Amino acid sequence: MSRLIIWRHGNTDWNAANRVQGQTDVPLNDLGRQQAVDAADMLVRLRPDVIVSSDLRRASDTAAALAALTGVPVRHDDRLRERFFGQWQGLTMAEVKESRFAEWTRWRAGEAAIGGGVESLDDLGKRIAEALQAAADLVPADGTAVVATHGAAARQGVGHLLGWPAEVMRTLRALQNCHWVELTHDSGRGWQVAAYNVGPVSDKPVPPPV
Repeated sequence: MSRLIIWRHGNTDWNAANRVQGQTDVPLNDLGRQQAVDAADMLVRLRPDVIVSSDLRRASDTAAALAALTGVPVRHDDRLRERFFGQWQGLTMAEVKESRFAEWTRWRAGEAAIGGGVESLDDLGKRIAEALQAAADLVPADGTAVVATHGAAARQGVGHLLGWPAEVMRTLRALQNCHWVELTHDSGRGWQVAAYNVGPVSDKPVPPPV
C-alpha cells in the first residue's frame, strides 16, 4: 500500500493579514518557518521516499524543512501552485468583498467559475490531481510521497483525485497551515482518505486557503 501526504505550507504575513496570495510568491514568516520545522519532525517518522513541492517559496521552504531531516531532495512541480486568483491577488478578503462583490458572492457559494481572472475550480482540480498522481507514481508500491502545496490547491486536488463531486468537496474544511491530508492507495480499493488536517498543534485561527 502506497501513501501520499498532501501538505499545506506554513504561515505567511499575507495569511496573517487575510490577504489573497494565489500565485504571488510570498515567503514564510517566522511562525511559518517554525511550523515547517515542527511538522517536519512529525513527517520524518513516515520515512518519505520522495518529496515534491510547488515552486512557490512558501511551499518550497516548507518542504526544505523535511528534506533537511531526511536527506531526500525536493523536486519541484509548478502544477502544484495555488489557485490563480487573478485580480484578487494582493487584496484582503474585505477589499475583495467591497470592490468585487459579485465575484466574492460566487466564491462564497462555491461556484466553479467566479470571474475576475480567477482560475476555475475544475481547472485547478485537474492540474493538482495530475501533479499528485505524478508524485505518487515516483514511489514503489509500499512507498511514501510527500507533496508540499497550498490550501485551495490541496482541497480541490484531493477531491479531484478521489472523484468526489463538488458538493462533497465543499464539506472539507480548509487545511491549517502546515497540516496535511494522508491518502493511501492499493490496487483493489484505489485512493482512500486515511487522515485529514493532521499537523502540529496550534491555537492560531485557520487562514483562508487563498
